[in-house]
Amino acid sequence: MTDRIRTNRRDFMTVASAGGAAALLGGLAGFGISPAMAAAVATGRSEKPLKAAFSNAGLQATWCAQGKQAAEFWGKLYNVEVTWFDGELDAVKQRAAIDNMASQKWDFVAIQAFGIGTLTQPVQKMIDAGIPVIDMDTLIAPLDKINIHSFLAPDNEFMGSSVTQALMDAIGGKGNVIMTQGALGHTGAQGRARGFHSIVKKYPDVKVLEEQPADWDVSKVARLWETYLTKYPKIDAAYFHNDDMALAAYNVMKAHKRTDIKIGGCDAMPPALAAVTDGRMHATVRNPSCRIHGGAIVAGVAAVAGEKTGDGIPKNVITDGPVVTKANAPGMQWMEDHFLI
Repeated sequence: MTDRIRTNRRDFMTVASAGGAAALLGGLAGFGISPAMAAAVATGRSEKPLKAAFSNAGLQATWCAQGKQAAEFWGKLYNVEVTWFDGELDAVKQRAAIDNMASQKWDFVAIQAFGIGTLTQPVQKMIDAGIPVIDMDTLIAPLDKINIHSFLAPDNEFMGSSVTQALMDAIGGKGNVIMTQGALGHTGAQGRARGFHSIVKKYPDVKVLEEQPADWDVSKVARLWETYLTKYPKIDAAYFHNDDMALAAYNVMKAHKRTDIKIGGCDAMPPALAAVTDGRMHATVRNPSCRIHGGAIVAGVAAVAGEKTGDGIPKNVITDGPVVTKANAPGMQWMEDHFLI
């Protein structure tokens, strides 16, 4: 199955780059894409090759790595050459990368900031130069402070609250819980924390033991959880701001023979889908990396074609995905395999 998917993707790319709209339309239909979707891609595809610059928080994170794949995939379909500037999970390094990006000319750019306010100056420089900027997943700056073309992101409070509720249901609304946060300056992490607190405050028999940040860093998570498992003899549930951190903590729990702890994550990445299916994780929620990064390609092409904010594309586009449990994990995996969500 995996080999067939890879072959289909490779052929998909060949069609996308070989023959313009008519060939693309036929090629998409040949791969089982609906005629309506095929027509939309063929109609929206740029007639001339476009150059776009992308950056997200850091390709060490599986969500970011999947986003890069999705951007490149949809870029091929829409006749966009994507150049990547890795944020390396470091605000200083990402700022240097975006300063470099801002020194060059692009048809459009798409950026997920490691932290709010860290990239405002070089992004403003690009906006002043007339380059449409698509903001992905977390705010570059408040929307009333910077004139980005559009902001594509999930409802992070929904993500935090929905997984936390699933954990509360699993432990019967009582017990000791821990939240492991992402980077505190990341507006997505801030929203997930608010979602977590909005649920646990409803349960007087729940005690929050810890809620330290781990900055999306799996090594830092492992160190934190070595401490927690030594310090706390009873932990009933744990919520993590992404799946990478959840699975890193699970490995520590397994080494300590503490796998009775109910685990919830965010992103619904393939390793987490497998973990939900086999019971290592209780639940996750999809932060649709493919929809966000692929949508940034579509939005950027539309911006170049003259689609203005408020006159076509909204300033803020919500890109929610569902809570994922054993029941819907296989379908989620299939959609991710095809860069659809």
